[in-house]
Amino acid sequence: MAETAQQLSTEHLLGIKDLSVEDINLILDTAKTFKDVINRPIKKVPSLRDITIANVFFENSTRTRLSFELAEKRLSADVINFAASSSSVSKGETLIDTVNNILAMKVDMIVMRHPYPGAGVFLSKHVRAQIINAGDGAHEHPTQALLDAFSIREQYGAVAGKKVAIIGDILHSRVALSNILCLHKLGAEVMVCGPTTLIPKYITSLGVKVEHNLIKALQWCDVANMLRIQLERQNINYFPSLREYAMLYGLNKEILDSLDNNITIMHPGPINRGVEITSDVADSKHAIILDQVENGVAVRMAVLYLLAGKRLND
Repeated sequence: MAETAQQLSTEHLLGIKDLSVEDINLILDTAKTFKDVINRPIKKVPSLRDITIANVFFENSTRTRLSFELAEKRLSADVINFAASSSSVSKGETLIDTVNNILAMKVDMIVMRHPYPGAGVFLSKHVRAQIINAGDGAHEHPTQALLDAFSIREQYGAVAGKKVAIIGDILHSRVALSNILCLHKLGAEVMVCGPTTLIPKYITSLGVKVEHNLIKALQWCDVANMLRIQLERQNINYFPSLREYAMLYGLNKEILDSLDNNITIMHPGPINRGVEITSDVADSKHAIILDQVENGVAVRMAVLYLLAGKRLND
């Protein structure tokens, strides 16, 4: 791939809030090129042949970790995978000591998922490596927002002017916050929808509409991004039961067919089928969930490539 004439304005990818509109568009444009690459018979390019990347995951992950690993290998980087559950972290080692030990092996970039908000920002100030936030607690998940924006742009030709409803557990979702920031920067309108107990009080300060009726939200939007209930982050009961939640906020084929507007269904995964979305909706022609997965590899390739270019040029 030819050298890009543009660079990102930031050395790390810690959150969407740190990216300019130009940064986001550069990532999405670069991802489009890489999507062409991964659909060729030979899917590998030598762009990061001399770069070593460590995937450091302090939380369980399947899709994000595999997506990053595949993106890194498609770019010919050397890859190290680190899982906290089988490491010295379980023996009491600090985050900085853990990462510095990894960096002593001459690692250039760290892709990190951590249960605590701000862990990536903290680390970026204490270690000499580029940090990519693969999710920090209920705070941000920037590459998910970027791949969602890429998927919307691919579906409609542009993000600007589109109406996107984010439906479900907004309170505990890092995907929701990153999506709101990214979509607003690209000119979309955003609505959040869910039970009152799962909508944070500060949310209107982000310039979003709030709706508690699922049907009204679906009738308003072009795109419905269905979030799962994050039971692992909930230490109290925010609603009576999953059955009641599914009755009020679950999207099924009957509801979808009753709408006058033709909407696109997205989901960051993993899907709790029968709770926030039924199988006949997830597998329908309205859903672009598997496209999101494919686009995730291309977007993460773009992020890695552009950050590596920033590192080599600085």
